[in-house]
Amino acid sequence: MILPMTQEQARLTGDDGRVLLDYLVATPPDDVDRPWPLLLFLHGAGERGRDLRLVAKHGPPAEAASGWTRPFLLISPQCPAGERWTDHLEDLSRLIDEMERVHPVDPERIYLTGLSMGGAGTWAFAAGQPGRFAAAVPVCGRGDRTRGADYGDLPVWAFHGADDTTVPTQCSRQVAEAIEAAGGDVRLTIYEGVGHDSWTRAYATPELWAWLLEHRRSR
Repeated sequence: MILPMTQEQARLTGDDGRVLLDYLVATPPDDVDRPWPLLLFLHGAGERGRDLRLVAKHGPPAEAASGWTRPFLLISPQCPAGERWTDHLEDLSRLIDEMERVHPVDPERIYLTGLSMGGAGTWAFAAGQPGRFAAAVPVCGRGDRTRGADYGDLPVWAFHGADDTTVPTQCSRQVAEAIEAAGGDVRLTIYEGVGHDSWTRAYATPELWAWLLEHRRSR
């Protein structure tokens, strides 16, 4: 697969020159006003490694591989082989800092999403830094039900397939219930008859994209 010019390959390095994360970046269409909303996407376990083409296999970067038409600056990092996003939360935070430094990013409209392992990373990153994001969308990911209060008033919309045998539906349901019990802002969509691949339907939902853009950190 050849990546179009709208989705470029880039690299985040530390102060010592060590490679922290490779990533894809897709810019909004030319007619989108600046500053841009930023969407950070976290892929699943099957896309780990050193081949960025894998990152464009599912979700928003797959759409961007055919031409990004949504009004977001899309950042899609790649997790190294054998590791998880929870090992790289500090690096992800640094990546957002870098995007704000080099691109016209709207700091009030920074969004987080991910699927499967990336859904778990979304739950964890959002719980650890809820004030950094305007909204979060974990898809078929494992969350920690003991952290319901950690999300504060961050709007969360979770998706899961009812027949998911890879990551059981309760992994999203229990966290959503904990957030609701803590007085948080959460909604959960369960797709009946759908297995682990709930992301195809989730990211094809027009209402999701409108919902994201409705939210700002200063809400």
